[in-house]
Amino acid sequence: MRNFSIAIGFLIALLFAVSCSSKKNDTPNLAPTNLVINATPAQDSSGNVTFNATATNAATYIFNFGNGNIQTLSTGLITYKYSYSGNYSVNVTAKNTSGESISSGTQVTVTKSAKLLWSDEFNTDGAPDPTKWGYDTGAGGWGNNELENYTTRSDNSFVQGGYLNIVLKKESYNGSSYTSARLLTKGKFSFNYGHVDIRAMLPAGLGTWPALWMLGSDIDINPWPGCGEMDIMEQRGSELNKIYGTLHYPGHSGANGNGSTTLIQNSTTQFHIYSLDWDVNFVKISVDGQVFQTVPNNSTLPFFSGNFFFIFNIAMGGDFGGSVDPSFTSATMLVDYVRVYQ
Repeated sequence: MRNFSIAIGFLIALLFAVSCSSKKNDTPNLAPTNLVINATPAQDSSGNVTFNATATNAATYIFNFGNGNIQTLSTGLITYKYSYSGNYSVNVTAKNTSGESISSGTQVTVTKSAKLLWSDEFNTDGAPDPTKWGYDTGAGGWGNNELENYTTRSDNSFVQGGYLNIVLKKESYNGSSYTSARLLTKGKFSFNYGHVDIRAMLPAGLGTWPALWMLGSDIDINPWPGCGEMDIMEQRGSELNKIYGTLHYPGHSGANGNGSTTLIQNSTTQFHIYSLDWDVNFVKISVDGQVFQTVPNNSTLPFFSGNFFFIFNIAMGGDFGGSVDPSFTSATMLVDYVRVYQ
C-alpha cells in the first residue's frame, strides 16, 4: 500500500511538471510594437549618422539605409557612415523570433565635405594629356547621321593658353566634308556619384552640335541605352544659347530622352559653368548654379550603381544638329577646366 501511494504521488508530480512545461511553451511570442527611430547626423561633415531604433518584443532590426545598403542587427543602435551628401529615406524593420515584424521610416540629411577627386585644368600646351584623354575616331554618322570625321590630329584638338580647343572644320577628309575631335576618358577615369563643373565657351554656326556628356563604363557589355547617358550640355547651332540637359536610358533613349532646356546669354562669346550633381537620390543638371533638369534616381536606372566616363566633342549636322550653313568654315569649343568632387 505504501509503494502504491508513492507511485501515485510520483505520477501526480510528473503530471504537474508536464502541465507547467506545456503552459510555459504555450506562452505566445508577441508581435513587435512601438517602433521608434531616432537619427542623429554628425555635425563634422563626416557622413556619420547615429541611428537608435527601439521596439517592444523585437529580436532583430533590419536597416535599409536608403543608398542600397541593408544590414540586419541584434540591436537597434548603429553609427552608419554615408559616402555622399544627400537626403536619404531610411527604413527599419523590427522582427521577433517568429518572424513577425513592424516597419517604419525616417528621413535623414547627410552632409559630407566634398573633395576634388579628379580634374584637368588644361594648363600644359600641346596635345591633351594622354593619361586622361583618349579619342573616338572615324565617320559613319555615329548613330545620328552626323557629317563629321573625328580625328586625333592637332588640327582638331589641342591645349593652348590654358584651354582645351576642340575644332570643327570644313574640309575634305577620308570621304567626309567636315573634321572634328571627340575626346573621352574611357579606360582612364570614371566615377560614381559626385559633383561636376565644366567651364566652357561654345562654338557658333548653323549645324554645329557641341556636347559635354557622359556614358556608362559598362557600354562594351551593356550596349546603349542600357549603359546610360548623361548629357550635361548640348547646344544646336540653330538655337544658340538654348542649353539641353538630358538623360538617356531604357525607355528614354534617342528623341525620347528625359531632358529639359534653359536659356542663357552669350554661350558662344563668354564662359559658363555646366554642372552635374549626381547621387543615390537624383541627377541634377545646371548652368551657372541654376538647376534646370532633375531626374529622381533609383535602383532600376543605370545611374544608380555604375561608373561613368566623360566625352567632349563637336558634331556637325545629323538628327540633332540639323541643317548646315553652306558658308561654314570652322568653329571652336573652349574648355577652361573640368573638375569632379566627391
